Amino acid sequence: MRYEIQEVEQHSIILFDGVCNLCNSSVQFVISRDPQHHFKFASLQSDFGQQKLTHFNLSTTAFNSFALLEKGKIYTESTAALKVAKQLNKGWSLLYAFIIVPTFIRDAVYQFIAKNRYKWFGKKEACWIPTQELKHLFIN
Repeated sequence: MRYEIQEVEQHSIILFDGVCNLCNSSVQFVISRDPQHHFKFASLQSDFGQQKLTHFNLSTTAFNSFALLEKGKIYTESTAALKVAKQLNKGWSLLYAFIIVPTFIRDAVYQFIAKNRYKWFGKKEACWIPTQELKHLFIN
């Protein structure tokens, strides 16, 4: 799913659930496979994240998807995940081939995982705080 936006961000920005262990692990996974720092990050709970969710008329309380802001558009669910994978090194970009699978099938799998992520992977009491070396990749 994508929505138009008038401003164009310099970097692609991943909005993620800051208290989700799976989401935080995914952010760390992306950082380690993005040596060019193509991506910046912000939690959905942050002021920036809330502002972008509001701008795109997405829920500001249901954090069951991460979003990718890229070139003035927002992508969610499986499309966002595949667009992120496309930019990663070490062969992870090959996952983008799954974009040919119909969206309703990809999103059904994505939603099943998202629905169960706290049960399977746990949840933090507060948003993950990046190390000093990684702070420049995060938007407050």
